[in-house]
Amino acid sequence: MNYTLFLAGVAMATFAASSVFFLKLWKTTRDSFFGYFAIACGILSAERVVALFVQGVLDDSSATLPESSSWIYLLRLFAFIMILLAIIHKNLHKN
Repeated sequence: MNYTLFLAGVAMATFAASSVFFLKLWKTTRDSFFGYFAIACGILSAERVVALFVQGVLDDSSATLPESSSWIYLLRLFAFIMILLAIIHKNLHKN
């Protein structure tokens, strides 16, 4: 079994569960902070799926994830920008 793929799947599932958790908190409180975090975790979860498909899940010849693909980092950058916006928005508006 390829443990790199397994751990990438664990990370994807964890981010997806976090996204659902933050979405539930956002629906309860309507606080945009939780909405931003739900979106960010969803993007990070999708990034792991995209990275796995770029590598080729069915192709076991390469054991590493395509971390060198620069466009995958753009998804991560967008997710971290969402987290930064959540923090800035929360501190400026003090809901």
